[in-house]
Amino acid sequence: MAKQKLKLIANPTFKATVGIPIAGGDPVQIEFTFKHRTKSALDEFVKSRADKGDAESFMAMVEGWELEDEFNAENVELLLQNYAGSALATYRVYIEQLIQARLGN
Repeated sequence: MAKQKLKLIANPTFKATVGIPIAGGDPVQIEFTFKHRTKSALDEFVKSRADKGDAESFMAMVEGWELEDEFNAENVELLLQNYAGSALATYRVYIEQLIQARLGN
């Protein structure tokens, strides 16, 4: 495997897989394209979430997904309404990925 080189300015997006909890079943693994944030931008995002709903926070984190359904506000709302744990699961992976990136750099 080729050694990855560090760039001082990170890519504007990154991909990560989120296990979406399914009632009565195992989580379904979905790949999302997330928006990268610097440390200060992440701090501000976390603080601003108190004034925002799940759908608005989700749209502020995610830029796309591997689902057949188009990524848009209406479909995000459907996901969040039908799979109640999806917002928290996505948020956790997002934060973990950004923090891991910081720890690794």
